Amino acid sequence: MKILLRTDVDGLGRTGDVVDVARGYARNYLVPKGLAVVATAGIAAQSEAMQRKRVMQATEERADAEAVAGRLKGTVLTTSMKASDEGRLYGSVGSAEVAKALVEQAGVTVDRQLVEGEVAKEIGTHEFTVHLHPEVTVPVTIEVTAED
Repeated sequence: MKILLRTDVDGLGRTGDVVDVARGYARNYLVPKGLAVVATAGIAAQSEAMQRKRVMQATEERADAEAVAGRLKGTVLTTSMKASDEGRLYGSVGSAEVAKALVEQAGVTVDRQLVEGEVAKEIGTHEFTVHLHPEVTVPVTIEVTAED
């Protein structure tokens, strides 16, 4: 059975795609949940319009991500934690702390799952990568100091 997807469905397709699925899957799940409509002869124009809208939205999202990446490029974030005399932290600085520092110091809200890097367990400078968009990443430096 051919259907037109109204939203992105994992493992099936993206908004505006016309796909072939089992009749029961369409009738019992996709159509009642509003994820798809049955493809008819006149649905091709609607499909093209949905795909154009999806492409425009993706382009805008990428442009926004590139603007944020430009603001973050070269930014050095700072954070302080309790540490031993040898410079070992009594905790660690990971993606959650970097995301929090981005909000507080750079004004950029990023989900911690989009921050990637080696967990910092010592005082010093550490590199993390922030994935702002599937095609846009930016390196971020965080300087960890000892609390007084």
